[in-house]
Amino acid sequence: MSRRRPDSFTKRAKAQDFLARSVFKLEEIDKREKLFQGVETIVDLGAAPGSWTQYCVRRVPKAKIVAIDLNPLKFSHPNVQFVQGSITETDMAVYLDGKAADLVLSDMAPKTTGIHDTDVARSAELAEMALETALKVLRPGGSFVAKLFMGESFEAYDVALKKHFEIVKKLRPESTRKRSREIFFIAKSFRGPALS
Repeated sequence: MSRRRPDSFTKRAKAQDFLARSVFKLEEIDKREKLFQGVETIVDLGAAPGSWTQYCVRRVPKAKIVAIDLNPLKFSHPNVQFVQGSITETDMAVYLDGKAADLVLSDMAPKTTGIHDTDVARSAELAEMALETALKVLRPGGSFVAKLFMGESFEAYDVALKKHFEIVKKLRPESTRKRSREIFFIAKSFRGPALS
């Protein structure tokens, strides 16, 4: 299978020593939504190869970052604790030293099959897992960013987020590849854990 030719975002990422072009999606979201104001603790879901984690380190150098992925992270930093594993089998709160997270990020995506319904369903499943994690570890007032492929689950995910967050926005960053169906949900002002 032939590799994609490097585009301007890929070249920029390499020039700035980022591990992947996807960093510019987070950068655009941050510039628009001021995601990192007052942020001290971050959870990065689906972190590998590590460009979003790198961005967090540069953006808030003193923040504690807990990153998780099935694949290894391709860089290390004293403020980053990396967990190699599945979020379904990992209690992220264990790694937060009793603190709640200010920001939860998820750039998780399924291995695509090319079959639209299958890929959308798998993306929705990962987005649901990310939301479940965010609801467990976020502090009241915290923020959450998650990727989702456009499809049947899109509206239901929007509704689910609005139950838990005061502000919910959607963005397709400029660096998203033209053929990609991904959209990022930005949810802010977490209402806090539901009372049982």
